[in-house]
Amino acid sequence: MPLQVSGYSWEQTRTAVFISVPLRGVSVRDADVFCTENYLKVNCPPFLFEVFLYAPIDDESSKAKIGNDTIVFTLHKKEAAMWETLSLSSVDKEMMQRIREKSILQAQERAKEAMEAKASARREDQKYTLNVMMKIEEEERKRIEDMKENERIKATKELETWKEHQRKAEEHKIIQREEKLYQQEKQIEEERKKLKHKGLTRNSVSRNLATKGRNSEIIFFEKLKEDSIPAPRSVGNIKINFTPRVFPTALRESQVAAEEEWLHKQAEARRAMNTDIPELCDLKEEEKNPEWLKDKGNKLFATENYLAAINAYNLAIRLNNKIPLLYLNRAACHLKLKNLHKAIEDSSKAYRIMKLPLRLIHPTKLYKMMLRRFGI
Repeated sequence: MPLQVSGYSWEQTRTAVFISVPLRGVSVRDADVFCTENYLKVNCPPFLFEVFLYAPIDDESSKAKIGNDTIVFTLHKKEAAMWETLSLSSVDKEMMQRIREKSILQAQERAKEAMEAKASARREDQKYTLNVMMKIEEEERKRIEDMKENERIKATKELETWKEHQRKAEEHKIIQREEKLYQQEKQIEEERKKLKHKGLTRNSVSRNLATKGRNSEIIFFEKLKEDSIPAPRSVGNIKINFTPRVFPTALRESQVAAEEEWLHKQAEARRAMNTDIPELCDLKEEEKNPEWLKDKGNKLFATENYLAAINAYNLAIRLNNKIPLLYLNRAACHLKLKNLHKAIEDSSKAYRIMKLPLRLIHPTKLYKMMLRRFGI
């Protein structure tokens, strides 16, 4: 039987009550304090102290200080008034029991509300974190797209500038060539006029004319030769159509029988898949392949994006739940995220699909065995 503590003292003001309970050898580790608005109990074996308060108190703001073989309670009153006594008078055992049970129910309801509030706050935090991550990813994606667009515009401008420079250089060369030919023709004409005015002898005139004539023929021949150079060919596109092939190899190198067998197996596998999954509506044809989703999950796992990798493996498993490597890879993601129960569950599923005996072994050892089996 516990020893009831009766040698306590108490004081009060209009707003608070101070209770001093002497307990020999009391410590924070051994004392069990329970307080509600109408009931106060301290259990410190072999001592027991309980009091049924005269009026309600604010148990959330009340405090207890333990030390020096004494517990000092500071209880804040809900209504500012002076109490006649600390505890209720003329309280029988049945009423005490009802007060105890009511206090326990109130404490349980308050603990439940606190737990629900904590869970709600945790969900709100997770939702906020997810929204922040999505916003950061969207901003990063937009920044990369803007960077690519700026680089494309810059490269286009540089190309246009280079083309304009080449065009101007070509025009400048043509103008220089025409000016040179014009100067040569003008010089020949002036020399002819000088020869006529000087009245040279016929032979000298003939020789000069023949010499100049040959030079003129050479000059005009060079001009005709330059003018006869064809212009560069214009840019065009040549379209080539090939016979559609399912396989990338040429028809002359293929083995028709083996290809037909492979296509038949692929068709059966697609029929066995769950094609009515809503998430498949927005996917391309190659993205509906479990192997493609597995490779995508492996790449995300390599970048330590474990949640996205789990989503890829989940969709692949929904498409085909007979591939043990999908469960094993998802178990690896759960192991990285410290979800040990899910990692054990996926590893066990992979073992059952492979039809291997599953013994009671340590989860880490089971996962390492799976890694060695698949060579990861």
